[in-house]
Amino acid sequence: MLRQASIIALFFSCSLLAVIIDRIAVRVGNAIIKDSDIDRIVRVTDFLNDEPLDLSDKARRDAAKRLIDQAFIRQEIRVGGYPRAGWDEADEQIAKLKKDRYKTPAAFDQALKHYGLVEPDLRFEFQWQLTVLRFIDLRFRPAVLVKDEEVEQYYRDHLAALRKANPGDSSPDALKEKAREILVGERVNQLFFAWLDDHRKDGKVEITEASLR
Repeated sequence: MLRQASIIALFFSCSLLAVIIDRIAVRVGNAIIKDSDIDRIVRVTDFLNDEPLDLSDKARRDAAKRLIDQAFIRQEIRVGGYPRAGWDEADEQIAKLKKDRYKTPAAFDQALKHYGLVEPDLRFEFQWQLTVLRFIDLRFRPAVLVKDEEVEQYYRDHLAALRKANPGDSSPDALKEKAREILVGERVNQLFFAWLDDHRKDGKVEITEASLR
């Protein structure tokens, strides 16, 4: 009986510890960001950037800011009914990463272990990154208008760089189309970050973890 009571006590102690460790770090409106979310995004970011793992308070604050932005985007995606990327698309990105960076599956697994990650962490991150890119394109690109004279000006000002970046087809028409794509991309980013800044100013954000303030 004493042994059973000890086991029950241990179970509840472990459960309580888990709750304390994975506490709510930030509230963004009705959304929450947990301590484990911040830890995961730090580890995944350093892994994908091939940088040393940095779990400092500054790194965690930077990660929390990114997750706050993501909360605003998730809300807009949900309200606007924007499509999400498929898991198969995320798997394609993981396969490309393995091929480009690691010589063997064992090397990939070892790298994940070093950063304290498992493959589903990457799958989740790639799926989200692709979803955000799709959201930005669908939400902001229709509002962008680039005039022909702006394309001509960019073409003249950046001709050498355009040729260098597009050696396969450096005809004037092809390079002007590339110039238009660049200008459109810049305008889309401007609109997106302006939208994000508005949400940062107006969004209801409560940081509950002192080290993140």
